[in-house]
Amino acid sequence: MKSLKFSSIVLITLMIASSCAEKTEVSEVEVFETSRSGNQLSKIETFSQAKSTSKISLNPKKTFQTFTGFGGSFTEASASLLNRLSKENREKIIDAYFADSGARYSLTRTHMNSCDFSLSQYSYAPIEGDTLLKSFSIEEDKEDLIPMIKDAMSASKDGFKIISSPWTAPPWMKDNNKWVGGKLKPEYYDTWALFFSKYADAYKAEGIDIWGFTVENEPLGNDSNWESMHFSPKEMTDFVVNHLGPQLEQDGKSDLVILGYDQNREHLDEWVDEMYRDETSRKYFDGTAVHWYASTYKIFEDQLKYAKNKAPDKFLIETEGCIDAEVPVWQDDDWYWQKEATDWGYDWASEENKHLHPKYRPVYRYARDIIGCMNNEVDGWIDWNMVLDRQGGPNWFENWCIAPVIVDPDQDEVYFTPLYYTMSHFSRYIRPGAKRIAFESTDANLQVSAATNPDGSHVVIVFNPSEEEKVFDLNLNDVSRAISISSQAIQTITIAN
Repeated sequence: MKSLKFSSIVLITLMIASSCAEKTEVSEVEVFETSRSGNQLSKIETFSQAKSTSKISLNPKKTFQTFTGFGGSFTEASASLLNRLSKENREKIIDAYFADSGARYSLTRTHMNSCDFSLSQYSYAPIEGDTLLKSFSIEEDKEDLIPMIKDAMSASKDGFKIISSPWTAPPWMKDNNKWVGGKLKPEYYDTWALFFSKYADAYKAEGIDIWGFTVENEPLGNDSNWESMHFSPKEMTDFVVNHLGPQLEQDGKSDLVILGYDQNREHLDEWVDEMYRDETSRKYFDGTAVHWYASTYKIFEDQLKYAKNKAPDKFLIETEGCIDAEVPVWQDDDWYWQKEATDWGYDWASEENKHLHPKYRPVYRYARDIIGCMNNEVDGWIDWNMVLDRQGGPNWFENWCIAPVIVDPDQDEVYFTPLYYTMSHFSRYIRPGAKRIAFESTDANLQVSAATNPDGSHVVIVFNPSEEEKVFDLNLNDVSRAISISSQAIQTITIAN
């Protein structure tokens, strides 16, 4: 396996004229690149001497949303695989995601009760009729999930936020008495709200603070394939306004964030219209969560901007995305740059809808979606499973997917795919509290976003999907530096304050 070291970068000097003195100030510019040709968040020591063909100009004075963070999800599938690896490889993966030497994940998600990426179906409140939840227990999480989260906490210097999401209430609370599909019975609305509060208390007792909740993972359902529970926009809003919000308030947990919706972006308009229908609902909803699964062919820019304009002071976080409906390709970096991945609708979509589910390049999809989300007001981006096996599980429904890190627990082997390095380009360098800044790029084929960190340093993300090297002038305060980016590559440029 290639080295995971994030070695120190060669320093390039960017001469910035001082407005208040004749002397110049020297800023340190560091350039990191991941490319199809083999770079893995590698330092770039030399640049092409070819003439620049475009310009990227930064404007730190014009700012947009404040970033909450970037990261991935703790699932029972990932945690159980870590338990099967050697201590050395377990630590290697945890450090790769959370340590200062790694991706420095700052925003994460986990599931309440079981989900498709659990080893089996379970609930923290399995006893029918226990409306006061006296039997509530997170014992199921103590073998896998909780140890993984605690190890991540130990590795992380700056810490990270955790969003918890239920896939379903226990079957006895639902109108169909099943794990999949159905709706929460109105007589259990109070009990289900209490469930969230009990969960936060139980995790806190384990030394883990939950930052916030989504009300329901994929409230529109998943065709009743795995754990799910349906809400309409009005039903979810009524539940939050009349039950969940007041319950958390009563229990002294009003600081816990509540995110509504939590599914694909094409229906976002109708959900935010209902969520922010009046002052009371605005009081309880802290933001909106979205997924990327209908976004194979577009970012849904208009819907994202609509949601932000509807509630400019609220969070807008992408809480789940992955290369789905695929068995992972093992130890073949180049596959992740090829146009061979297929999404969940590729096999069954009708001919007239086939264009909605095209084949795509996994690295391209990650880079394009995260940059597109950044440039359209999204303030957080969370990947799905952090670790999966060579089959794309474990998953009780056999709903195989790809994670940035793939392992073979029987052979105690670990494969860091190009998706890991792609995620690191964002999570490692754009820190919580960073603000997106304005920029202008004269090359429409380069995809760009930029931010200023709380320490005043600037970060520029550049993605070059073309099959030719590009040379551009990076301009800040009217001073430029020529930088080249490899063909089919993503690059992070940091400029010290």
